Amino acid sequence: MAEITISNENWARLKLKVQRKYTHLTDEDLSYEAGQEEGLILRLMERLKRNREYIVFTLNKGLVHINTNRL
Repeated sequence: MAEITISNENWARLKLKVQRKYTHLTDEDLSYEAGQEEGLILRLMERLKRNREYIVFTLNKGLVHINTNRL
């Protein structure tokens, strides 16, 4: 089970932040629907070649600062 919960509204903003930081990610890599956090985390782990803790930390950091450009 995923350690994070992302609403579709928050994902629209967070996705832009992630795309700016990791320009090689495709729309398919970043496809997401509410409740599918686990799939998103696994795809990002594979594409970014990072561990789970890093991905969850990065997504959480983006959510905490959802109204800024900080990721």
